[in-house]
Amino acid sequence: MEYRILGKTGLKVSALGLGCAALGGVYGELTVAEAIRALHTALEEGINYLDTAPLYALTKSETVAGKALKGIGRDRYYISSKVGRYAVDVSDFSYQRVKEGLEATLGRLGCGYLDIVILHDIEFVPLSQVIEEGLRAVLEAKAEGKVRFIGASGLPLKIYPAILAQADLDVVITYANYTLQNTSVEGVLPLFEKHNLGVINASPLGLGLLTPQGPQAWHLADDEMKEACRKAAEYCAARGVNIAELGMQFAMANPRIHVTLTGARTAEEVQRNVRSVGVAPDGEMVAAVREILAPVRDRIWPGGRAEYQ
Repeated sequence: MEYRILGKTGLKVSALGLGCAALGGVYGELTVAEAIRALHTALEEGINYLDTAPLYALTKSETVAGKALKGIGRDRYYISSKVGRYAVDVSDFSYQRVKEGLEATLGRLGCGYLDIVILHDIEFVPLSQVIEEGLRAVLEAKAEGKVRFIGASGLPLKIYPAILAQADLDVVITYANYTLQNTSVEGVLPLFEKHNLGVINASPLGLGLLTPQGPQAWHLADDEMKEACRKAAEYCAARGVNIAELGMQFAMANPRIHVTLTGARTAEEVQRNVRSVGVAPDGEMVAAVREILAPVRDRIWPGGRAEYQ
């Protein structure tokens, strides 16, 4: 496993992190025993950064992660969870809801404290509520020792200049914005580096777009994006290459990104992802795949308030 320093936090984190949404069944059903085995395998393979949220499978991800972490030494992992988004159509960064939500998260995880708390998908509510209420609540939690560091996440990249103009953050989680199909996060990396932020790239396979099996039915990408990604996957398969492995290698090869965060349903998927750590992607394959994806390059599906589109 490779490790990188997560910006101003100083945490030495694994270059590959485990996204725990899959452990709650978001990408297909699995037993609790299978989920626990996947998380334990991640720790055994040297992954020390775990991420979850109450949104994922409506708190099931946190509950399962809490069961898996029972009896695991707190010095063996860093964990982040989130506040503010509780269902696909429920975002609430009010002071009381954030305080209550954080306490519920800590109860489900049983980890004592969060290393990082993330203001989750801030694009869905007025920024004033995020700053004046949500951030105030997590700053109080930090003062109480319940969280160590604070970050924000979301899909549209315009959220980051907006919040960083008003808030002193430690970490950002950006998702689906650094993949074989979309590298638009490169445009805001200088801003992140100016603030010495820890940079976490989630969904390096575009929430399933860049996999042999393709995305789940709920995926919001348009048909042209899905078709281009399908063609890219078929191109890889015809040459004996798994596009998911190529995509993981591509994402982790960028040293300006500290953690590449992806989910895994099984121990075998965890081990497959670990095999991509430290492996330089085939440059010719990357170039060929990106050429296939050129008509949809840097395209993302819409989400959030109009000012961020």
